[in-house]
Amino acid sequence: MEKGSISIHFVINALQRVPALGGDVNALLDAAGIAPALLAHPQARVSADHYSALWRLINEALDDEFFGQDSRRMKVGSFAMMCHAAIACKTLEQALSRSTRFIGLLLDDFGIELETDGTHARLVVHERQAPEAPRVFGHETLLIIFYALVCWLIGRRVPLTTAYFAYPEPVYSVEYRTMYSPRLVFGADHTALEFDAGYLALPVVQDERSVKEFLRAAPGSVILKYKNTKGMVARVRRRLKTLPTDGWPPFETLAAEFHTTPSTLRRRLEDEGQSYQSIKDQLRRDFAIHALCHTGKPMLDIALELGFSDPSAFFRAFRKWTGARPGDYRRQAGAE
Repeated sequence: MEKGSISIHFVINALQRVPALGGDVNALLDAAGIAPALLAHPQARVSADHYSALWRLINEALDDEFFGQDSRRMKVGSFAMMCHAAIACKTLEQALSRSTRFIGLLLDDFGIELETDGTHARLVVHERQAPEAPRVFGHETLLIIFYALVCWLIGRRVPLTTAYFAYPEPVYSVEYRTMYSPRLVFGADHTALEFDAGYLALPVVQDERSVKEFLRAAPGSVILKYKNTKGMVARVRRRLKTLPTDGWPPFETLAAEFHTTPSTLRRRLEDEGQSYQSIKDQLRRDFAIHALCHTGKPMLDIALELGFSDPSAFFRAFRKWTGARPGDYRRQAGAE
């Protein structure tokens, strides 16, 4: 529950090239603990642990950490070598320059470059030969890998000002707003992540000991981006998880518990790319999914436990979170 949930669309995208490359989709799903029939339900979600397991199993089955998206394999171990090379750099800018060159040596069809105008920095994905049908998961995978790398290298979640995508808006674009930035631009010239250029001067804080810990936790540490367990977001999440959801404190009360002011707490959460409301919404969503899929609790009980005054408010919130009504979601999960 701490790690949240992943849209089924990312499961489908990860498996896209597996059959053509001789892999067994059903066997991989079974080994990862994911019911194959879930692929037919657009609103389905899987746990981050299950998705991490699938990510690792596909990489091992194909010996390709890029899921067959490129005409050349990114052999297993490539990401680890890139991390070891990056931690030898002094600043984030130097580390990203080295890492983007490293990717250029591994892949033929894709590349990623660091660009800056002094105010904004951009990690720009290039899919060579400008195909009419972009390999969307190739773009997504490079963004996931490099955003995780950025955050981990400097030990903090870097807020993105804008995320650009060189393809039309997918049906699951709401996930991008949580993964990247509320400001999304589709149909752009290039896929890119944009952030404050000031972060480029920050020192790389990782070393040989911490890189081993990071890689032991991979791919979960990559999929979920860098998680600073000592950061304020993690502290707030841990505090809320000790309380019933209908007893979560007002923001001012929470700030007092942490011996800080509301404005300082708000700023610290924003520095990690979150807000108090977004943390509460994510926890409620994942608690709701767990209750619907793994318990027989009545809807009214679930709604009340989550702090909703009536079931209709819970129904509206759940549909906003997942695109499905709670009853439909439970029936689909029960059918699996």
